[in-house]
Amino acid sequence: MFETFSVKTNRRDEMVEVTSEVQRWISSQSFKNGIAIVSSKHTTAGITVNENADPDVKTDFLRRLDEVFPWEHPKDRHMEGNTASHMKTSTVGHAQTIPVQNGELVLGTWQGIYFCEFDGPRSRQYTVTLISS
Repeated sequence: MFETFSVKTNRRDEMVEVTSEVQRWISSQSFKNGIAIVSSKHTTAGITVNENADPDVKTDFLRRLDEVFPWEHPKDRHMEGNTASHMKTSTVGHAQTIPVQNGELVLGTWQGIYFCEFDGPRSRQYTVTLISS
């Protein structure tokens, strides 16, 4: 089973929680046990699993990535000028694999799935692939 989802971002760097959307789709598929692979279709946007209880985690996460990969660097050569967004995506990763048990994503109490925009605002897509166990 496979589905493509759309997400609209509003800022250059942004983390959009997609956990509920992924869970709703899994439930609609009557999928019981296996894995869900959540994957970004972009080289400047990734997927991560992180805390979804305290919004400051997202703020700190994005700030720290900016400190490591500043938007402008005098030695960057990429003609589009978005080298930082490519570096952030490679660091975060383009996909996450999450177990599914009895039709539910197996996540910790404070965990959520995030689409991580690093070159927005844009209209983006991510996919979810379900593999039965």
